[in-house]
Amino acid sequence: MTAKPQSVEDFHARLHEVSEGLPKRMRQCADYLAANTDRVALSTVAELATGAGVAPSAMMRFCQIMGYSGYSDMQQIFRAAVSSGLPDYASRISALRDRGADSPSALLAEFVDAGRGSLETLANKVDAAALDQAVAALAGAEMIHLAGLRRAFPVSAYLAYAFEKMGHPAMLHDGVGALQQAASIRIGDALIATTFTPYSDETVALIQTCVDRDIPVVVLTDSPLGPVQGASVLTLPVAEADVGAFRALSATHCLAITLAVAVGAAKSRAS
Repeated sequence: MTAKPQSVEDFHARLHEVSEGLPKRMRQCADYLAANTDRVALSTVAELATGAGVAPSAMMRFCQIMGYSGYSDMQQIFRAAVSSGLPDYASRISALRDRGADSPSALLAEFVDAGRGSLETLANKVDAAALDQAVAALAGAEMIHLAGLRRAFPVSAYLAYAFEKMGHPAMLHDGVGALQQAASIRIGDALIATTFTPYSDETVALIQTCVDRDIPVVVLTDSPLGPVQGASVLTLPVAEADVGAFRALSATHCLAITLAVAVGAAKSRAS
């Protein structure tokens, strides 16, 4: 048995190591756990399996692939992280729900609290070096292409607006009319793709097209693994706390505007 990760950071590092080549069900487990590590400490294996869309036995098997004897063994590192001071957003939101029932003002408080938690997590866990690399790659691009469908679309639409206001050439790939816009991407361009599990097939296909052509790609997503691996892909993970089955985009929008403004500043310095 492979030596088991001893911390949440080690856990994510192991996920990167084992992600490629996993069969479909195991990859579903990997993607879900990477995007929902805040749930592991307080969830049963059945609850996590349901979230990942697999059988509990598949989740147990994945725990063993990660080097643990079983789910309880894996869960210990996440419970230790919570007890050492990481925010327990699920408990705080649950308490708000219990006090407010169906009150709209209580629901607002839940979303505000979830957004605050997501922003705090982003600030504490962002990879500064990866962020610098992303800005450098985007600032050097002749055209920045933007892809994000369904829940991710507002992020890409905002980036298109921001780059237009800064005078940086940008193109929004919105899928209107089912038009294939991949042919518009040229060598020297770059792509910002926003997608969340389960990943949009159209967005994944566009990322893969860029990877095949060695075009820089920056991916904003909820999993550190990202939908596509490649030398030209830089993944910036961003976790959004949920309220019930709904997730706002507080942290994702914050990361997006950071990229846009940083790219604009970098181009101004270079001109």
